[in-house]
Amino acid sequence: MLDVTPIHQGWVLRHDGATLPASVPGCVHTDLLAAGIIPDPFLGRNETEVAWVGRRDWTYETTLTPVPGGHEQTDLVFDGLDTAAEIRLDGRLLGSVRNMHRSYRFDVTGLSGLLSVHFRSAYGEAEAVRGRLGERPNAYPEPFQYIRKMACSFGWDWGPTLVTAGIWKPVRLEHWTTARIAGVRPVVTVEQGVGHVELHVDVERTRVEARLALGARVGGVEARAQIDGSSGVVRLEVPDVALWWPRGYGEQPLYDVELWLSHEGLLDVWRRRIGFRTVELDRREDEHGSGFTFVVNGERLFARGVNWIPDDVLPSRITSERYRTRLTQAADAGVDLVRVWGGGIYESADFYDACDELGLLVWQDFPFACAAYPEEQPLRGEVEAEARENVVRLMPHPSLVLWNGNNENLWGFRDWGWERRLAGDSWGEGYYLGLLPRIVAELDPTRPYTAGSPWSGSWDHHPNDPAHGTHHSWEVWNRQDYADYRLEVPRFVAEFGWQAPPAHATLRRALPGEELAPDSPGMLHHQKADDGNGKLVRGLARHFAVPEQGFSGRDFDRWHYLTQVNQARAVAAGIEHWRSHWPVCAGTIVWQLNDCWPVTSWAAIDGDGREKPLYHELRRLYADRLLTLRPRPEGLVLAAVNQSAEPWNCRLTLRRMSVEGELLAESRPVAAAGARSVADLRVPTELEPVGPKEFLVADADGLRAVHFPAPDREVPYPRPRFDVSVAAGGRVTITAHTLVRDLLLQADRLSPSASADRGLVTLLPGEQVTIGVRGWETADDLDATSARSALYCVEPAR
Repeated sequence: MLDVTPIHQGWVLRHDGATLPASVPGCVHTDLLAAGIIPDPFLGRNETEVAWVGRRDWTYETTLTPVPGGHEQTDLVFDGLDTAAEIRLDGRLLGSVRNMHRSYRFDVTGLSGLLSVHFRSAYGEAEAVRGRLGERPNAYPEPFQYIRKMACSFGWDWGPTLVTAGIWKPVRLEHWTTARIAGVRPVVTVEQGVGHVELHVDVERTRVEARLALGARVGGVEARAQIDGSSGVVRLEVPDVALWWPRGYGEQPLYDVELWLSHEGLLDVWRRRIGFRTVELDRREDEHGSGFTFVVNGERLFARGVNWIPDDVLPSRITSERYRTRLTQAADAGVDLVRVWGGGIYESADFYDACDELGLLVWQDFPFACAAYPEEQPLRGEVEAEARENVVRLMPHPSLVLWNGNNENLWGFRDWGWERRLAGDSWGEGYYLGLLPRIVAELDPTRPYTAGSPWSGSWDHHPNDPAHGTHHSWEVWNRQDYADYRLEVPRFVAEFGWQAPPAHATLRRALPGEELAPDSPGMLHHQKADDGNGKLVRGLARHFAVPEQGFSGRDFDRWHYLTQVNQARAVAAGIEHWRSHWPVCAGTIVWQLNDCWPVTSWAAIDGDGREKPLYHELRRLYADRLLTLRPRPEGLVLAAVNQSAEPWNCRLTLRRMSVEGELLAESRPVAAAGARSVADLRVPTELEPVGPKEFLVADADGLRAVHFPAPDREVPYPRPRFDVSVAAGGRVTITAHTLVRDLLLQADRLSPSASADRGLVTLLPGEQVTIGVRGWETADDLDATSARSALYCVEPAR
């Protein structure tokens, strides 16, 4: 039977004659932090103080003791090495590697002594490859496309430049005799209630003549097969299987699969969990263009998605518990699809296991982003090897529903001046339209593949044509007002978003001792987007009266609050509009769910794990049922969006009101929205608000939509008046005496560990809301005065 010996203890890190303890899994930065050699790069401007780390070579060492007898072969297995390294044992070169996204195996039978893993600087490796293959354009100044490494470790418009090195995944010795299971490719399908499982098995032998047998078990069904040479297939049929569904559509039953290899006794065992479901991608042409609709178990979905980046720029620190926390936050916000973005990594099994259990669909990018990638060696062989390994590794997960070739590279070739600069050089097209779809078709034929995001399906249309395939909507954030999201109806919006700073407590931790201002040194350092603060201010100025210069003290607090309001409203403008146009638009994927460090960004959850107001707004926007008031050419329309499986007879209360609280007109119509459908109701002319002093409120079944026809800077809001009371257990109740627009309790201002259970809420005169505060260190001491100090709302223009 195969035996495993982890090699996680006794490692040291050597550099320039110095030796310090090393943690494996880990990386150079985490070891230097633990030794007190570098400051925390997440604080202040320390990122620049540690830039030298990525430019150096580093060596990890430990001692392998002689292995007791009883096995014919011993392999040294690295699940992940970051990135360019030479591995030696007792001075003998075992191999050279150059890919963070792969695992490596070396035969070390009979060997022992000093194990050394020498990492060359990723800059040195990338620059050497660039020197051989020639310059290629990219969206950032770093050479990330010349090395198979997490691209965003070289910095991004939301991330720091922390170029890592190290043994970032587990390492072990595997001892075995006769044969071992070298790989299993599970092809899982379901037809008319019968689950079909084909386990395509590769084995490695020490004895060519040994007769090997396979056995497998799933759902109480067993089957056996023989190994022919180095491979075999076990086929199982499981009757009456329960289907795996995305969250909100059904349950997520998972089945244990066990496969064993034997020869005069048990040799090796492989275990995974699978789910039975079908997935299709409907890209048919219609009168609107060509669609992009996920179909799971025959059910057409409007995908409620978020983009996922690595949850830490030092990914070896991401634990199973952290994955579970972040993905549970996503599910609790109504998300049913997570796109693993192409500038990061293939995530660990813990990520996909959590998605399987939570019912989160996974859209998996291959790791290519925002750059022209050479297709020559040594990169082409690495790309094929990593793709083959990871396609097979992730196949068991029912949550995985799409392979995507790249992020924005097809678009970049067409629109960013690459074609002229490349002058015929390779740039990745052969990967996205050739190599990768062939690998997916060969290894994982049950899942769809798309060449890129955005991608219109062929070069017959512009890659980012909103009428065809997937669309990235970035002109609005970069140059326009968020109301312009309503100018088009893309078939599927795979990226869009709006920035806001992180929570106040996150800023205070990340920028210790700094007087906070948008343009303070630390704030500017933690704003990586091109003209990010300028876009924030211009976005605010379209809606709010803001100071022309200087945001310090109380003005900074207002800026901080209003930018978070603007982020939530911007994303709401897009999602409400696009959801109301289902089934023409079949999904939105917000940029982005999470952050990898404390930064002003598009994230809904900041780098310290705190939920921004956008997060709570997503809970409303991605709920099964949504009310939204939409200005359209024919007039104001109320859309009742029903993504639930039951019809919705929506009994509405429409109130046209003045900002002073006077009821000007009222109506109680009914909108009937069938299951998985949208009902539009034209708002009667007499209910449409006129001028800046009026607004419309729609209520139904505890849901609310509010429409103001004028920007806030023109609305003569009354000075907000409300009472605050606090009950045991941290329950804060606010009772409004005037209109209170976008009230927000920033609980982290009360205590860094505190959080509120809801975000922005608009109250009419006489209305009341209770907000729960979790994590308050001394809940009994929370009083109305302190709670009031953390409450913010839209106020009259000064």
